[in-house]
Amino acid sequence: MQLRKGRKRKKTAADGWASFPLIVCDLPATLLPLSRYNGGVLFRIRQFEKADFDTLWRIDQACFDPQLAYSRPEMAFYMRRPGSFTLVAEADGGEVPGNRILGFIVAETRRKSGRIITIDVIAKARRAGVGSALLRAAEEQLLRAGVVAVALETPVNNAAAIRFYKRKGYFVEKTVAGYYSGQMDALVMTKELARSPVG
Repeated sequence: MQLRKGRKRKKTAADGWASFPLIVCDLPATLLPLSRYNGGVLFRIRQFEKADFDTLWRIDQACFDPQLAYSRPEMAFYMRRPGSFTLVAEADGGEVPGNRILGFIVAETRRKSGRIITIDVIAKARRAGVGSALLRAAEEQLLRAGVVAVALETPVNNAAAIRFYKRKGYFVEKTVAGYYSGQMDALVMTKELARSPVG
């Protein structure tokens, strides 16, 4: 799944990972129930841990072309913003060789509105429910925080992402010219969580 996120911003000297605080979110202490992908591999959604950062950054680099992929400081900036949280989809047990992280989502809450910053899923786990599970978990957390509507941006040429979000109850609100580095337009898509089923 190749979905996209927010506007690029200028880097500053203070944008290093070393100053990244631990992100705390409202997931219960136990992990969410296991789900399946690709014919039966179990995965669960859990909170981000600091040790995950390099893997998440590499996933982002693989999911998006260089014009859209975040630098390390940019990704750290969005993950540590006040009100933001990061959830990780992780394969259960030793069923997946190598790293067990299948994808992640970064979202934020600002009063009654929420925003999906990015959702990234590794190629072999796409179209298997991982992205849907991440989005559902983020929407549930946003609802618990009192959010009534959520927004996101996606490139106008990302037909797969647009279809995915429409199936999840999002609609196109507007187009923003030159949103991505002044070179590509974005669609702003929104969903009213209070009126729509989550996920």
